Amino acid sequence: MKLLQALRNISKFRTVFDFGEREVAHWFPGHMAKGIRQMRASLKNVDCIVEIHDARMPFSGRNPLFQETLDVRPHLLILNKMDLADLSNKERILRTLKKSGVRNVLFTDCLKQRDDNIKKLVPMVVEIIESQPRFNRDESTSYCLMVIGVPNVGKSSLINSLRRTNLKKGRASRVGGEPGITRAVLTKIQVCERPVIHLLDTPGVLPPKIESVETGMKLALCGTILDHLVGEDVIADYLLYSLNRLEKFSYVEKYDLQEPSDDIQNVLKRIAIKLKKTQRVTAITGVGNIAVTIPNYTAAANDFIRAFRKGELGQVMLD
Repeated sequence: MKLLQALRNISKFRTVFDFGEREVAHWFPGHMAKGIRQMRASLKNVDCIVEIHDARMPFSGRNPLFQETLDVRPHLLILNKMDLADLSNKERILRTLKKSGVRNVLFTDCLKQRDDNIKKLVPMVVEIIESQPRFNRDESTSYCLMVIGVPNVGKSSLINSLRRTNLKKGRASRVGGEPGITRAVLTKIQVCERPVIHLLDTPGVLPPKIESVETGMKLALCGTILDHLVGEDVIADYLLYSLNRLEKFSYVEKYDLQEPSDDIQNVLKRIAIKLKKTQRVTAITGVGNIAVTIPNYTAAANDFIRAFRKGELGQVMLD
């Protein structure tokens, strides 16, 4: 019944998101600028660039600063978090990427204990490297890869997954749920024995200027920009807009709504009530101050965003 109601309500939903005068926060800390310099300095020892990005936004949000690096080395694009992405039109994604010059693409779920796609990475990389000149590394029998990407797309998870798959060893790189965990280019990390392959882990680097506010909102929704720099209420509203636009209405069942809604305040109020997230505030009245209990909208917005990032609201394609 709720799904039928949702379908009836589609015409009532927003067709565009009103960004108003909003601007996505500028976030290019010192460690990012330092990281770019270190990447360039390390490039002479690198055989192949492995760029990792969020599969929910395969076309937007990639850092154009990387382009000069990608132009001089073989390149593999990994679209990670495929378990969270709607890949029902995977062929269209691959065709579109190919038109933009990206021919080597691998979809992964690096947090999965056994991801069969991770097993394809080493053969793919070896084939890519051997099909092109190796610059000043012709005599070397080992391979060195540099992992790059914007923050919080899974670079460290990829390294740990490769070690787990190829070396049967535990994690060598810190993993975190928010951007900014890796702060500098690390020493080489071995991820394979036959052939010998090392990776250079690098800090996530956003472009100094994000191409558009909408791209910035997608990056924020996927956890690439720190939430408080954009605003949890704004991210939650963009999430609601996106779910309704994509006809993904599982939030109705999850949070016991009567029907889909395009009003973020209404949705957050229902979430707060269901999760018993309330706060006591002082209200000024004509007879004095009284304490009242109101829904905690910020806590509700955080839960809504967290549920999306964990895949609890369904698989989505933001591009």
